[in-house]
Amino acid sequence: MQSDGLIIPPQAGEVMALIERYLHPAPLLVIISGPSGVGKDSVVRRMRELAYPFHFVVTATDRPRRPAEVNGIDYHFLSTAEFERMIAADEFLEYARVYGQYKGVPKAQARQALASGMDVIMRLDVQGTATVRQKVPQALTIFLVPPSLEVLIHRLRQRGTESAEELQRRLEMALAELRCAGAFDYVVVNHEGALDQTAARIMAIIQAEKCRVARQAVQL
Repeated sequence: MQSDGLIIPPQAGEVMALIERYLHPAPLLVIISGPSGVGKDSVVRRMRELAYPFHFVVTATDRPRRPAEVNGIDYHFLSTAEFERMIAADEFLEYARVYGQYKGVPKAQARQALASGMDVIMRLDVQGTATVRQKVPQALTIFLVPPSLEVLIHRLRQRGTESAEELQRRLEMALAELRCAGAFDYVVVNHEGALDQTAARIMAIIQAEKCRVARQAVQL
């Protein structure tokens, strides 16, 4: 094969295939996690408002909907009976009972999005992240942390939806979860009033990962 008088060696095809891989990288499965009160919901919501190119897998739960939440946007709110039917039918990538309530990630959403070439973002707690990573070791995990303990406590109290006992339990769980930060690929500090910066850091991580040598495609 020739091009402008140059003879193209046979190995050029292999080189071009490598380049093509980085021109059109395989979609990523990204897990955003962190302790209760760190702002996972707010960060993901802001990323969606900024129209970042990804598919967000909406978690299913059987807990009651809070006043400001929208079904199908914040969570898929299911009855306990429907949630347990989906468990029996093996329709969740992972699920757990957290604080006496079910939460789970539907398989179908993630598979369809990845098959279409879109990056997939999941918002999971620490336990859920560990479960998914066992099944999908190619997943990219990002752990959000608060800038201080005082900020974390303020965010937990700000909800105003828990009793004093429940708030204490959430704080103790959050501190235990913060100790798991070292098990994640990246840690991002979610500063007060800086959602855009947090979202930008996460997208920068995703773009950098797409340039990583020998990153394996997600098998789901």
